[in-house]
Amino acid sequence: MRRLLPATLVCLALLAGCGSASKSSSGSTASSDPNASGGPAKPAVKIPAKLPTKLVITDLTTGTGDAAKAGDEVVVNYVGVRSADGKEFDNSYDKGSPFTVTLGAGGVIKGWDEGLIGIKAGGRRQLDIPAELAYGNNPQGNVIKAGDALTFVIDALSVTPAVTVPTANPADEPKVSIPTSVGATKVVTTDLIAGTGKEAAAGTDAYVQISAYRGDTAALLQTTWTDGKAAKIPMTSQTIPGLVEGITGMKVGGRRLIVVPSDKGFGSAGNTKNSLPAVTDLVLLVDLVAVGGTAK
Repeated sequence: MRRLLPATLVCLALLAGCGSASKSSSGSTASSDPNASGGPAKPAVKIPAKLPTKLVITDLTTGTGDAAKAGDEVVVNYVGVRSADGKEFDNSYDKGSPFTVTLGAGGVIKGWDEGLIGIKAGGRRQLDIPAELAYGNNPQGNVIKAGDALTFVIDALSVTPAVTVPTANPADEPKVSIPTSVGATKVVTTDLIAGTGKEAAAGTDAYVQISAYRGDTAALLQTTWTDGKAAKIPMTSQTIPGLVEGITGMKVGGRRLIVVPSDKGFGSAGNTKNSLPAVTDLVLLVDLVAVGGTAK
C-alpha cells in the first residue's frame, strides 16, 4: 500500500517490494539460474568440519573499495544452510533481486551484523555462525531447529557509506504560503531555496523534511516537522512517481514546492488514512537535508 507520511523514515513510498532479511527471516531476494533471469549463479556452500562455537569469517574473494563499517548499507546476494548438514533454508538467488542490510541496525541476526563488517564490494565471504549469534533456541521455518548453527556464503554487490541525517528543530518549520491545485496535468516545481550540496537523482535516497497538503484546500495532511525526524525517500519506482520527479535535481540545502497531479500521486484510490480524497492533487513542501546511495 502507498502510505502518506508514516512515523518511520520512509514516506510516500510503495513498500510492497521491500526485502525480508530480518531477525525473523534471515534473508530475501536474486536469481540462481543465469539463463532464466540474467542473474548470478548460486554458489555452493562448504559446511565447516566442526560446528562453530564463535563467529568464523572466511573471505573467499576479496572485493575492492571501502570496507563496510557499522551504519553502512550493503547490498548482497546470499545462500544460507544449516552448518550441521548443509541443508539449505534460504537464498536470494532464486528470488529475483538482492537484499539490502544496514550494518549494526539490528535488522538482521547478530552474525550478519558482526560478520559483514569489513566486506568490500565484489567480495564473497563465508560466515559460520553459532546459534547464539543466529536464532538461538528459536526454531525458524521448517529447517532451522533450536540451537542450530548456520553457514552463509554472501556476495557483496555494493557498499554505501552511512549518511549523517540531521534532525530539525520543529520551531524552524518554514512559513510558506501554500497554493491550491485542482486538476493539475503535470508535476510543477518551484525552488524557494537553491541547495548547494549533493544532488538527489535516480537510485539515491533523499532524506527530507516534508509537509503534504491537499491540493484543493491547501489543508495540511501530515508533516515531518512535528518531531523533526527526516523522512527517507527512495528515488526508485517504489515511491509515488510525482514525488520522485519533484525531488529529482534538488541539492542538499534546497527547499522546493512541488505540485503533484493525482495521476502521479494516489490517483483514484486517494489516501483515506491521511484524509486525501480520490483524484486529488498533492502540494508538497520539501527541504532536502541529505542524500545517500549512488545515482544510477
